[in-house]
Amino acid sequence: MTANITRRGLLMAGAALPLSACGGLIPQAPPSNLYTLSPKTSFRADLPKVDFQLVVEEPYAAGGLDTHRIAIYTGPYEVKYYAEARWAERVPRMVQTLLVESFENTGKIVSVGRQSVGLRSDFNLKSELREFQAELKDSSGVPEVLVGLNSKLVSQTRQQIVASVNFDRRVKAKGNSLPAVIEAFDEALGHVLRETVQWTLTNMRKDVM
Repeated sequence: MTANITRRGLLMAGAALPLSACGGLIPQAPPSNLYTLSPKTSFRADLPKVDFQLVVEEPYAAGGLDTHRIAIYTGPYEVKYYAEARWAERVPRMVQTLLVESFENTGKIVSVGRQSVGLRSDFNLKSELREFQAELKDSSGVPEVLVGLNSKLVSQTRQQIVASVNFDRRVKAKGNSLPAVIEAFDEALGHVLRETVQWTLTNMRKDVM
């Protein structure tokens, strides 16, 4: 199957890859199966509307996560990657894209974008992606996915951090196939996206009250 990408919640462009085949985790050739995740479209009913412009900066990520490859921790000190599969974008870039889309989907903000579009912002959202991997935690061979994001909301007028927060989510995959792992990534990241968007809009509103 070629990497013909279309968005429908999450993209699964390839057959299942057993997690138990740890010897094949490190890719030996350019992968042909690309995966992406979905932005959030539902939020709490009392989410405030804000008349501000927000720039979502690309999250910082350590070298093991700043990659197109799909990471799996097979031990406390060992990280490997699924063979013949990767994210459609570098992980920090993908998370930034999904954050921007999730903010847009709220309909509660005047303008939101990346810093690269030259948007003159009232606030910047700076973040660090601290966890974004599958983990083999027991002998079942079924991994858990962990996503963790630290965020800081910065007022551009005062050049001051007005709030900071950590959100993380752990989700056990429904099986050891790669599509099941991708689904767990989508659920875990979805929780973090929703919480980050709601937290950001609430604190932007509080900052001017």
